Amino acid sequence: MFNYRSFALRKLASIGPKYLPFADVATDEVPLSRLLRLSLFQVTVGMALVLLVGTLNRVMIVELAVPASIVAIMLALPLLFAPLRTLIGYKSDTHVSALGLRRAPYIWKGTLYQFGGFAIMPFALLVLSGYGEAVDAPRWIGIGSAALAFLLVGAGLHMVQTVGLALATDLVEDEDQPKVVGLMYVMLLFGMVGSALIFGALLENYTPGRLIQVIQGCAVTTVSLNMFAMWKQEARDRVRAAQMLEARPEKFEVAMRNLIKRPTMKRLLLVIGLGTFGYGMADVLLEPYGGQALGLSVAQTTKLTALLAGGTLLGFGYASHVLGQGASPIRLGRTGALIGIPGFAAIILSSLGGGILMFLVGTFLTGLGAGLFGHATLTATMRAAPKGQIGMALGTWGAVQATCAGIAVALAGIVRDVMLSASGPAGIAAHAPYNLVFMIEIVMLTLAVMVAVPLGLGIKDSRSRAAGARSVAGTDQKSVEVS
Repeated sequence: MFNYRSFALRKLASIGPKYLPFADVATDEVPLSRLLRLSLFQVTVGMALVLLVGTLNRVMIVELAVPASIVAIMLALPLLFAPLRTLIGYKSDTHVSALGLRRAPYIWKGTLYQFGGFAIMPFALLVLSGYGEAVDAPRWIGIGSAALAFLLVGAGLHMVQTVGLALATDLVEDEDQPKVVGLMYVMLLFGMVGSALIFGALLENYTPGRLIQVIQGCAVTTVSLNMFAMWKQEARDRVRAAQMLEARPEKFEVAMRNLIKRPTMKRLLLVIGLGTFGYGMADVLLEPYGGQALGLSVAQTTKLTALLAGGTLLGFGYASHVLGQGASPIRLGRTGALIGIPGFAAIILSSLGGGILMFLVGTFLTGLGAGLFGHATLTATMRAAPKGQIGMALGTWGAVQATCAGIAVALAGIVRDVMLSASGPAGIAAHAPYNLVFMIEIVMLTLAVMVAVPLGLGIKDSRSRAAGARSVAGTDQKSVEVS
């Protein structure tokens, strides 16, 4: 009798490496199903990012009339925890547990932080909206509670993502670590696209009560998916627990100093910071810009996140292909920064007569450039990391990226509000403050390209490194750094 299930599984296994990004990282010991289950923590991270950066920031600015500077500062509050990503990664590398667990305890702690933030957020929004019994509540209570909620969710995101990525790299061989991290980020983008479409459909007829139901659903979904993702991923091991007790890892300060001293690392981190700043300022203003400058609805601007994430997903897929063919991650990152320049130019032109189509094209280009830039710089950082310190390297990349993104988000809202307050009684066009921010982003991306140029000189082909061979660069220096 014909076994349809076996036939379908064989077909999926045969097409997976060809059509699914990073599917070739799966092995008999670590099948693709296990990696995809682990990647659910990235789905919950993407869901939270869409809710915070997409839906809530637009609702608070437009519908609830909260000043953009206050909203931007709320979104930037996780910046307080961003520099700690390096420490979190280091702690998960060296964590001592009686059961031999290193990563799982930190993922669970981060999940609880996320749930706590989502639990507070509905009540904060009730006060801000004056909905129901909250009509007489002081507004500062709503703003303060919303800030606390954003802080908790952001802290949980940093912890879950940093340690979850480190756990994913623990499961595969060293040469496959960039691929598995790439797979995790592809799932992050899938989570962003899917949740943006779902949120957009649920909020088609927007009411404060409906938004609160969406947030409560996110809280329950986050805990459920993260628990399922962690299940039996990190095995209990008494022998490893005994080894962890006897181990004497180098202190965090020493390990961090040695990482920064590695060739080209400082310049690479500067490129990551400039590029992330260039792409990050638009996060808090892109949807309000669509609402105020182009007249889009809440549902339409929420779905806009799906277009942005779709472009980023395409960037990740293309980066996976060309890096597998031996392309330099530094040069690819430079290309990613370059793509963002015409992207933001198109967004600016959309409010100057280009229309909604120009806005959509610009949004897609910025997503594509961000995907190329993010994957390339992440790969470069991992290849520059010392052996056994992958968690700290991932944390360092994440710390620089999150810190610069947080500063960019806060500065974007402040620039917008300052320009509005300085416009005088006559006022200015609705698009003017936003376009100023987009022009700043073009400048930052241009600087990132200029700083990255020396990194791309004399870098060898990356495929020889993946194969374990050594090659000599065109100069007198051996290039085993970030290629």
